[in-house]
Amino acid sequence: MTPEGRLSAAIDLLHQVFDQPRRPADAISADFFRARRYIGGSDRRAVSDLAWGVLRQRLRLEWWIAQSGARLTPRLLVLAHLLLTEKRKLVEAARLFDGGRFAAGPLDVGEMGVGEHLIGKPLMGKEMPDGARLNLPEWALAGLRARFGDALEAEALAMEGTAPLDLRVNLLKSTREAAQAALRAEGLISETTPHSPWGLRLPHRTPITGSAAYKAGVIEVQDEGSQLIAALVAARPGMRVADYCAGAAGKTLAMAATMENQGRVTACDVSVPRLEGATKRLRRAGVHNAETHLLEAGDRWVKRRAATFDRVLVDAPCTGTGTWRRNPDARSRTGPDDLRELLAKQHEILATSAQLVKAGGRLVYATCSLLPEENEVQVEAFLASHPAFRAIPLGLAWEQAGLAGAPPNAPSAGAPHLRLSPGAHGTDGFFCAVLERRTPEPSA
Repeated sequence: MTPEGRLSAAIDLLHQVFDQPRRPADAISADFFRARRYIGGSDRRAVSDLAWGVLRQRLRLEWWIAQSGARLTPRLLVLAHLLLTEKRKLVEAARLFDGGRFAAGPLDVGEMGVGEHLIGKPLMGKEMPDGARLNLPEWALAGLRARFGDALEAEALAMEGTAPLDLRVNLLKSTREAAQAALRAEGLISETTPHSPWGLRLPHRTPITGSAAYKAGVIEVQDEGSQLIAALVAARPGMRVADYCAGAAGKTLAMAATMENQGRVTACDVSVPRLEGATKRLRRAGVHNAETHLLEAGDRWVKRRAATFDRVLVDAPCTGTGTWRRNPDARSRTGPDDLRELLAKQHEILATSAQLVKAGGRLVYATCSLLPEENEVQVEAFLASHPAFRAIPLGLAWEQAGLAGAPPNAPSAGAPHLRLSPGAHGTDGFFCAVLERRTPEPSA
């Protein structure tokens, strides 16, 4: 493809993202390229890089376009990206819209006027409101300020970066050293993660699913922060464990490994396709002590199994603010109404799943959110209404999980829970609280 053709394809992809505002951009992109198999690998990367570059800077680009008085379009977003992010000259950018075969149509008079308005403007202008300047949506700004304080600008910058590719070694099939050697033999050079004892890190996105190690179930794609949450569950051989919001079962796989395929782990979810995907992953990983359960309206599964689980992990649905460097479109796809709905859902899931925990057992609550209202505030409200539970300090939970060294956020004054962020720890943003049902329980 020519540069003009790549730009036209990126605009087409962005149109589809705009037309499906509630659907994740990575899913839209997968369908887009599946329908255009004639686009080769290098061209696909170039088109994706341009579209994702626009999505990463969308809030800033939208603000500048609004100042020109123009109506927002994918074409203008791409033009603004070329001028403000890539610092191209207007004549050079306009040349990519030459109207030739497979190219986008020429810039009209209005679009050229927007381009002239943007000439010489900085991507991050001092006159910008904080939301646009920091590339953070207004609805999340207060919560992020409460979470990071003076470190907010540094964290916002880290959230714009490209995430590394973290892998978890499947201890049921290999050791970390052997898996690292196997990847090296395929030309994939990794380093060990600083905190997870099972983690390997590749510096860039790599088509890892085509590797022999992945196909054999030796490795799984999983952020180091997610690995640490699975580790803090401290699931051991012979235990009965529930992964209550299992999704595609990434943490189920990790816990089955720490259980050495002994005991029973149940992966629960409300989605049939996700559980079907989980079953395939469990089979490839050689997991034999796991089962899946579909949570449906009117399901009495929780009542029938009340107080029978040693460990219950709740990886709750959340705004995903901690994953914005991987999913930049979520900044615009999620809003204040979503946050309100998720807070109610998290409250309900915590109360329901707590019924499964037996005396002396543990409830582990986690999100990939950076907002206190989805994390500490939820936990505090749960503990206030469930006196049978108490919080286990992070340091103790870390030690009992057999993790080496100090927890990543140990320097935070007396941090009771795990809090990870892209800027401070190089992981996605995560929160994790370990709660234990007292034995004997307090009297009513």
